[in-house]
Amino acid sequence: MKSAPEAPPPAHRLRIDAGALAHNWRALDALSGEAAAGAAVKANCYGLGADQCVPVLRDAGAEVFFVAHWSEVAGIIAHVSPEQVAVLHGPMTQQDVAYARSTGAIPVINSIEQAQRWNEHGGGPCHLMIDTGINRLGLPPGQLGEPAVQALRVDTLMSHLACADEDSAMNAQQLASFRAAIGMVGHERLSLANSAGIALGREFAFDLTRPGLALFGGVPRPELADTIRQVGHIEAAIIQVRDIKAGDSVGYNAQFTADRAMRVGTVALGYADGFLRARGKGCSFLNEDRELPLLGKVSMDMVVVDLAAAPDLREGDWLEVPFDLPDAARQSSVSQYELLTVLGQRLRGA
Repeated sequence: MKSAPEAPPPAHRLRIDAGALAHNWRALDALSGEAAAGAAVKANCYGLGADQCVPVLRDAGAEVFFVAHWSEVAGIIAHVSPEQVAVLHGPMTQQDVAYARSTGAIPVINSIEQAQRWNEHGGGPCHLMIDTGINRLGLPPGQLGEPAVQALRVDTLMSHLACADEDSAMNAQQLASFRAAIGMVGHERLSLANSAGIALGREFAFDLTRPGLALFGGVPRPELADTIRQVGHIEAAIIQVRDIKAGDSVGYNAQFTADRAMRVGTVALGYADGFLRARGKGCSFLNEDRELPLLGKVSMDMVVVDLAAAPDLREGDWLEVPFDLPDAARQSSVSQYELLTVLGQRLRGA
């Protein structure tokens, strides 16, 4: 039986700047003061790819890696020791506990029920989430005295900030609530700050910070703007060039109609790759320093650009897709977190 031929290279690609990623972790670690920076690598490293990013973060110095789901553990422990991986959603079932035991990944306990479930099946090291006001996961401070909680072997006692990306009074309130809870349960380390929390100052850092967005090029607070470097770079190829005349429309719903003769290029990138329709209006791709405005709606697999500034371009030529996250968020009104995590599998696999 003949083996399948190797597929041709894709017409779009995502390049990870490993140097920028390592720089971002080191910068956030330095801003954490005496605390160590971990790394939130959930959602496939916020869409940029765990296989590409986790080894860089590990080699830069990160020692604790946070994921949301147990299904994410295998992809991370391919690169780091299992006990370095913390699972934020915790053990919701006995199967979760068994998986934690078999892999060695560490659960984050979020409720009395999870504490009981963990203890009933042998206990062991865990992390513990306190809810200080975000009202998602975590135990309210009033439950920390419960026997099941007191029986836990807590490595990191943590909470999560709700408004760290804003100058909100809630930041100080959560800090005070967290400090008040520290003496209620035994622990080895304390953790409160995410990426934006690091920028709030070292009083939020404690022993371990948990940057995520800023590692991968996001800027959640202006204090980080001159520190964080772009990590993900997207390029896409022109797959067809055509001339259209005045009155011709482009794309679905004829949203754009030419008012003159134009040379346009169809580019192999669309919303299935994470380039959302919200990014179409007002966005331009780049060739060297030449701006090529998008025309009409973003399709699933394609966009069309105006080639007036680059009439020499032909099929097969590559364009740069702007992916500076703060700029892209302002241009599209889509959050930096979403711009990263919606990147399509085709693009990540390119």
